[in-house]
Amino acid sequence: MEPHEFKINEDGLKAILPPMEAEIMEYMWKVKVATAGEVYEYLKETHETLRRSTVSILMNRLCERGLLKRSVDTGRGGMKYVYSVVTSKEEFEQKVVESILNALMNNFKEATVAYLSKIKK
Repeated sequence: MEPHEFKINEDGLKAILPPMEAEIMEYMWKVKVATAGEVYEYLKETHETLRRSTVSILMNRLCERGLLKRSVDTGRGGMKYVYSVVTSKEEFEQKVVESILNALMNNFKEATVAYLSKIKK
């Protein structure tokens, strides 16, 4: 997953992902595997107006971004999607840092090198 936008005034994952997607990923990194229904049950405690369909849409977007993958599970209740994490939080953060530093080096090499050498001390 390549970050296409970095929101400099946001903290943590919300600098890279929309807020609700960031919350979903934080939860998914804890549990590793879950259905959209399970994620919805977790999130509705703090987001009273959240709809189950919204969680499904956001989890599908996270699949498109390459952060989650989904498989089909069939059971007593019929067919359901089961989502799992593709990469660890640490690997994701490393990719974000690499991507941002590469962009800075490509666009502002001298200033980036000067700054990095200054903070290295």
